[in-house]
Amino acid sequence: MISFRKELWLEAPTRRAFINITPQVEQCLRESGIHEGLCLVNAMHITASVFINDDEPGLHHDYDAWLERLAPHAPVSQYRHNVGEDNADAHMKRQIMGREVVVAVTDGRLDFGTWERIFYGEFDGRRRKRVLVKIIGE
Repeated sequence: MISFRKELWLEAPTRRAFINITPQVEQCLRESGIHEGLCLVNAMHITASVFINDDEPGLHHDYDAWLERLAPHAPVSQYRHNVGEDNADAHMKRQIMGREVVVAVTDGRLDFGTWERIFYGEFDGRRRKRVLVKIIGE
């Protein structure tokens, strides 16, 4: 069995963003040389997420609006966590959207459904953050 690990660095210019990281993960898979196995993609920050869905701007807008209704950023005083910080909403949004995904690797490719892509969800952006890609297999 082969094990491959790489960190991707991202910086969203806005507080919230959805970034398609599928091309970077596919590059990691090529670098790994693994043809059969599993690929884990993990947001390494507690105010960011990784999820799989469709790369469609309307859907991303709907996610953003829905998450903001569930855990609005303002007023920041509504959250006990926001003592010297203003990101309690980002922690909650991450919890809803998830920490990581695992994708099967088959014949050297990510074994996706038709419209599936991997996204990094940023909820407290404007600084560099890491995503872990860990691939195991043969």
